[in-house]
Amino acid sequence: MKICPSCRQTYSDDNLNFCLTDGSFLTTVADNEPKTVYMDPPRVTNQTNWGQQNYQPPSVFQNQQNIQNRPMNYPMRIDSKDQTLPIISLVLGILAIVICCYGGIPFGAGAIITGVIALNNEKSDPAKYGGHGLAVGGIVTGTVGFIITIVIIFFASIT
Repeated sequence: MKICPSCRQTYSDDNLNFCLTDGSFLTTVADNEPKTVYMDPPRVTNQTNWGQQNYQPPSVFQNQQNIQNRPMNYPMRIDSKDQTLPIISLVLGILAIVICCYGGIPFGAGAIITGVIALNNEKSDPAKYGGHGLAVGGIVTGTVGFIITIVIIFFASIT
């Protein structure tokens, strides 16, 4: 005897391999399969609270400011750390690499100086200043641009 696992229809012909209703593969039914185990119904707990009329669920939004009481044009601003000098350092470092012929010296030096100032600002007041990675990136790119320019000027003066 065979049975369809999808529609649970049984077939007595053992030569059939597919269900005639939905086309699924048929499986053989063994006589020694265990019977289906039924679980006990779930027990009901704490019925007394469900029947009370004065029960109220806890409020989700506790201790929050009322947004409706703010003035009309109140700026919704997120206070973030100052990253102006690290960004300037990184931009100058990229310019030092891109304009490496003769512009790499001033841009590279500017990137190194602003990067070092940005790192010192962050070290002195980390709550106000940020951008450690940008400052390090500016110092590295400024140094690379500065060195490339020095090498180009050296080889141009030799020839």
